This record gives sequence, structure tokens and C-alpha cells, in this order.
Amino acid sequence: MVSFFKPLLPRGLYGRAALILIVPIVAIQLVVSLAFIQRHFAGVTRQMTQSLVIQVRFVLDEADRGGYPAQAKAQALAVARPLEMTLELPAKWPDVTDRREYYDLSGRVVIETLREGLPGLRAVDLVSDKGNVRMLLQTDLGPMSVSVSRRRVSASNPHQLLVWMILTSVLMTVIAYVFLRNQLRPIKRLADAAEAFGKGRSVAYRPRGALEVRSAGAAFLDMRSRIERQIEQRTLMLSGVSHDLRTPMTRLKLSLSLMPQDDEVKAALSDVADMERLVDEFLSFARGDAMETPVATDPVALVTRVVDNAQRTGRPVSLKTEGRGTALLRPDAVMRAVENLVGNAQRYGTQCLVSVIVTERSIRICVEDDGPGIPSDRREEAMRPFTRLDAARNPNRGGGVGLGLSIAADVARSHGGTLTLSDSSRLGGLKAEIILSR
Repeated sequence: MVSFFKPLLPRGLYGRAALILIVPIVAIQLVVSLAFIQRHFAGVTRQMTQSLVIQVRFVLDEADRGGYPAQAKAQALAVARPLEMTLELPAKWPDVTDRREYYDLSGRVVIETLREGLPGLRAVDLVSDKGNVRMLLQTDLGPMSVSVSRRRVSASNPHQLLVWMILTSVLMTVIAYVFLRNQLRPIKRLADAAEAFGKGRSVAYRPRGALEVRSAGAAFLDMRSRIERQIEQRTLMLSGVSHDLRTPMTRLKLSLSLMPQDDEVKAALSDVADMERLVDEFLSFARGDAMETPVATDPVALVTRVVDNAQRTGRPVSLKTEGRGTALLRPDAVMRAVENLVGNAQRYGTQCLVSVIVTERSIRICVEDDGPGIPSDRREEAMRPFTRLDAARNPNRGGGVGLGLSIAADVARSHGGTLTLSDSSRLGGLKAEIILSR
């Protein structure tokens, strides 16, 4: 039963809070309506109808004392007139069955009470004349019709209570929703700030609301400050290490260049170049996009620039775009991630296809090649730092150092997105797709 109703329930905090607020009010309305109206108004109707029964009996008793029919009729009329009753003797009724509307709940109580108190009652009509109760009675003088106002047997204007209940409930619901919205708004702001920080953006946020929400907001601000401080310290430390390493490598490279260029010196220069490339890629991975501020960027123009740079190498790289628009991105970081994917595609394949799809909620950057691809059971391993799946990826043989996919995945995560690896249905090789949220 719970699993059946679960998909029908609202998923948002406002919707669930409104449901929690409305359901008790509706339940109270139903309980009050059934308990009060059905019991109280039914009891009042029964008491008023019993008073009418006493009056009708009195009229019948007076008619019986009259003797002759004319005298009895005159006596009954004389008594009924002060009681505001209309008599017809003898009466002519085309239908001798009880008649009432199906929705007339108090009419059912009226008919039941009249039949209990008047043994000679043959029929009650509550339909032909909406404002009166017509009764057909069997007397010694023949059938007699008695008509009285409906107000004498039913509580007047019972709908007024329902109207006041509904208006009061609506007013209280609106007031409660306003207070509830003020309590939920700080939670929504905290969720927005956390979501933005997960996408690599730091938005202004100040704790508000109840004490518990303020405490959670303060804890979030402390956590965000610690993470930003750690990222900044790590970046500064690695930048210093990189600077310290570059100085001796530059001196070593200069010393080797001044030596006679034999095979050993050329091999040493190649090793120094590999060391520089390794330091550069490691620093690029460690730095990520921590020092870059998100700006409104056109992803199509950004990827187009990467493709143009890649085409200068002489290898075929094609571009396909769909949709346009801007998004808050760290352009250098995204460009570095796409360059790594395109570089891998050029390194392990002969063809490369880059596609960009911009939608209202996401940006999809896909890089496909016709290379050997990556087995499905090793794709998660391929995105780990410093992972080289085979000897072809040896840096001494022209391969990378195992950081290209790791950098791309880290950039995608910092933008609230993901990097997925799959088989290319177009070229038959690897398909690397970066999905960024807008």
C-alpha cells in the first residue's frame, strides 16, 4: 500500500509540508461534519418533529370530538389555524407514498419521526412543495391532509455552519502556509548554497531561520571555508614545489645542451623533457580549477577553439554542435579537460569526432575515436590518477602519465557533472562524454 501511494506523493519540501498541513485539516472537517451535523442537527430535527406530532395529535383529537362531519371539520380548522396548519378534509392525493429528495438527510429523520408518532399516517410529501411538509392522515372522517412549514421540523440554515467552517479552514491554512514558508525558505537557501558549492561555485549565504537551521548553516559555512582553505593551501604548496623543481631541471637542461650532443646526452635531454611534462601534468591535476572563478561561457565557442588547436597537429578532428547558450563555467579547466580527451583520441586513434549538445539543463561534450577503446570492466580504473592500462601508454613511448582522464573527471565533478566512458557507435572506439549541469 505504501509503495502504491509513494509515487503519487510530492517530492519537494514545500509540497510535502503542504500535504502535512492540509490532510489534518480535511480530516478534522470531515469528522466535525459527520459528528456534529449528523448527530446534532438530526437530534434537533427529531425534537422539532416530535413537537409537530403532538400538535397534529391535538388537532385529530379535536376533530374526533366534533360529532357530525361538518362540526368536526369546523372544530379541526378552528384549532389548526392558531397552530399555523393548513387542513384539507377530505383530501385528494394522487400518490400515497413517501416522497423526498435523495440528498435530503434531515427529511429522512422527519419522515421516520412522523411515522413513529402518528399511527394513522399514510404518506409524507417533501417534494411537491419545497417549503412545506404535507402529511396524509387516515381519520374517521376520511383522508385528511395537513400542511405545515418545513422550518418547524428542520433546523434553519445548516449550511451556514459549513460555510463558516470552510472559510475559517481556508484562512487558517493560508496563515499556516505563510509561517511554514518562512520556516522552509532558509532550508531551501541552504540547499541551494550547498548545490552551488558542489558545482564549484561559492554563492553568498547567511544562516537564517530556526536554531536548528542556523546551526546547520553555520556548520556548512565552516565546512566550505575549510575546504576552500585546504584547496588553496594545496595549490600554493604544489606551485612552490613545481617552481623549486623547475629551477634544477632548467640548470640540468642547460648543462646538457652545452655538452657534446652524443647519444647519451640526447637521451638525458629526453628524460629531462619527460620530467618537465610529468611535473606539468601532475601540477595541472593537483591544481584542478581551484584558483579559477566561474564566468558566463559559451561552451560551443570553447570546444571549437580546442578543436581548432587540435587540427593544427595535422590529424583529422571533426566537430558537431547542437544548441547554443552560455553557462557558468571555469573555461580554462573545461578547456584543459577537453584537450586531454582530444589528445587521448588522437594518440590512440586515427579519427576523432567531437560533439557539443547544449540543452536547458545540461551541456554534453562527447569525444569519440576509432582506437582500441577501453574494456568495460577497466573503465573505472582508467579514470584513477596515474593509471596506465597497457604498455602503449608508457610515457617513454609517447603515451601519457595516466592523468588525462582523471583531470577530465575531476573537472566534470567540480561543475556538478560526470565523465562517462562507453563504446563509440559511430567510430567503433572509445566514447568519452562530459556532462555538465547548467
